[in-house]
Amino acid sequence: MALTIAVVGVGLIGGSFALAAKQAGIARRVLGVSSPATLGKALALGIVDEGMTLEEAAPQADLILLSATIQSIIETMPRLRGLVRAGAIVTDAGSTKRAIVKAAQAVAEMEFIGGHPMAGKEKGGVEEADPSLFQGRLWVLTTEDGVTSPRFDELQELVRTIGAKPVRMSAAQHDAAVARTSHLPQLLSTALAASLEQSFHQETPVLAGPGLLDATRLALSPFPVWKDILATNRDEIRTAMAEYLNEWQTQFDALSGEGDLEAQFTRAAAFAKRLRD
Repeated sequence: MALTIAVVGVGLIGGSFALAAKQAGIARRVLGVSSPATLGKALALGIVDEGMTLEEAAPQADLILLSATIQSIIETMPRLRGLVRAGAIVTDAGSTKRAIVKAAQAVAEMEFIGGHPMAGKEKGGVEEADPSLFQGRLWVLTTEDGVTSPRFDELQELVRTIGAKPVRMSAAQHDAAVARTSHLPQLLSTALAASLEQSFHQETPVLAGPGLLDATRLALSPFPVWKDILATNRDEIRTAMAEYLNEWQTQFDALSGEGDLEAQFTRAAAFAKRLRD
């Protein structure tokens, strides 16, 4: 399998995918669609072979990966109408899936399979692209209601070939899961750091150990990275927050002399161990 791949949004994820596909012998040619500055870097690093506009790249591609922001991916969908050649696969790397799948469904005669590689780095940008980024990482593949496309198996095998572990689920299942495993932890870390900033805004050094550093690591993420995620998954995130607030209320009540926290600590430790196993 040697494909012409168009990467729309040649950043960390798109660049890493291009390098991994080249390393695995999947990519015959990689076409990059991005800003002139980013394309200049990608060409110099050997990540893409040519820089093009979407209108130039899409008709030539066997596989199109949309790997920009969620809103950019949604806005790109209607531009693909009439550009994607017969037999080509369009996929994406967006962090939420329902809004993207809905936008793709409005584009007739386009073979779309939603995707979300569960991989990343603290630093973004094409300079951080790494062909090993997806090794051992889950890669969600989804269509609306979990209906598989005729090309689903082909994309699933491609994901395996670059070292990732494909997982099939519906767009709704995906968004419900990541609201709890990714989006909620981000908001908790942000709220914790913001709360502590109120208490320690003038105190240096802050009396803190590695536990607090771990708990506030996600708070380093800038808001623009999360803006589209929060906007396109707010209902599931609010549900996840309500579930958390129930556990938080249990702690609050116990510390007020009503109830016991031992059972919660036991359940929590068991789940934390399960994650690490």
